[in-house]
Amino acid sequence: MVKVGFIVEGDTEKILLESKNFKDWTKNIGIDICHPIENAKGSGNLLPKHIVPLVEQLKLQDPTHIIILTDLENDPDKQSVIDRIGTDHTQLIFIAVKAIEAWFLADTLALNKWLKLEGVYEDFPEATPEMPWDRLKALASEHNKRGPGGSKPVFATQMTKHHGFSLERAADHVNCPSATEFYNFLLNLDINYLLEDL
Repeated sequence: MVKVGFIVEGDTEKILLESKNFKDWTKNIGIDICHPIENAKGSGNLLPKHIVPLVEQLKLQDPTHIIILTDLENDPDKQSVIDRIGTDHTQLIFIAVKAIEAWFLADTLALNKWLKLEGVYEDFPEATPEMPWDRLKALASEHNKRGPGGSKPVFATQMTKHHGFSLERAADHVNCPSATEFYNFLLNLDINYLLEDL
């Protein structure tokens, strides 16, 4: 079994990775998650000087991999974020997304459950005109439904706990490459780790 330590940008990512659906799925594919998931509490804290103590905490649990999950947000590309965070620490694997809320838009089943509707489909969850959070608000408004509220962590809890958000379904969306990349990476982590030992 592969043991993974996660460092996340903020509360929303932490809630998603601590959700029952995610934990059940990772367990089924042979991934043991280190606890707690380390929360950097903001992308500005994902800098080498702040990451070192988080990495050291995770290393106490002897993980085979340490993964950082953060948003692309206003950075021009993934490489800019990687350069800012740095890659000095061994076994740090980095996944960037435009914003984690894009994954909620990509899980059509959970999205419709939240809106209490059928047939709502977001064509380009990672190419929203503004941020995905704004698109969630706009979708609710378009359908005369209650919006996501003012708290991203509260909404993330609703989506994971009450509306059954699934990384697998988000990854299955044809236009949500970051969710697909993250999902496939984790899915093959055990196989790749075994191959490294050969």
